[in-house]
Amino acid sequence: MARIMRSSSISFFQVTRTARLMAAIGAVVLLCSCATQAPQFDYTAFRENRPRSILVMPPANQSPEIKASASFLATSTVPLAESGYYVIPVTLSEETFKQNGVTVAEEAHAIELAKLREIFGADAALYITVTRFGVSYRVLSSVVEAAASAKLVDLRTGQDLWSGQVFVAQGSDSGGGGLIGALVSAVVNQIVNTLSDRSHNVGRMANYQMLHAGGRNSILYGPYHPKAGTD
Repeated sequence: MARIMRSSSISFFQVTRTARLMAAIGAVVLLCSCATQAPQFDYTAFRENRPRSILVMPPANQSPEIKASASFLATSTVPLAESGYYVIPVTLSEETFKQNGVTVAEEAHAIELAKLREIFGADAALYITVTRFGVSYRVLSSVVEAAASAKLVDLRTGQDLWSGQVFVAQGSDSGGGGLIGALVSAVVNQIVNTLSDRSHNVGRMANYQMLHAGGRNSILYGPYHPKAGTD
């Protein structure tokens, strides 16, 4: 009987110790999951100013692809307009900058906010910086990437209203056929990606994800959207 009691006692303590260990692991996992979640963006200034019109500044390009700036500029209007904002036509703003001798994005970004407000009459300006754009060749694959950050600044008060960033990548399968077949497939994918201009499509996707309202830490809905003031 003593032997049976001792065995039961050991089993009880083992179960208790295991339960405590599992609880500790669960707490650590919970803390880790909470730590990786991005903090909620502070929309105080955004809600106080509530811009109605946005001027998209010429995007600064830090990638080696010369078409990155034009691609992001051309695809910025749709997500902003769908989010409920009036967007100054990018062809008009681009031509206005050129007529005034401003042909580099960095020069445009250096223009005083009051001057931009005077010329274009917009409530806010969107500053975009492209960090990655185009096809990246890998040993066994070809990847089309686009990464950028953006900042929305109120032209009336000079306050930063919102900032965000995005990264989008699309890879091409190398397929079968061994190492030689994979290498040939990667080269073919590289050529196809370049000729079909998939970079522009991926850039458009990145712009849409970054500039469309309705997501976590995204811009707020504009005054011309049915959900304006609900976020």
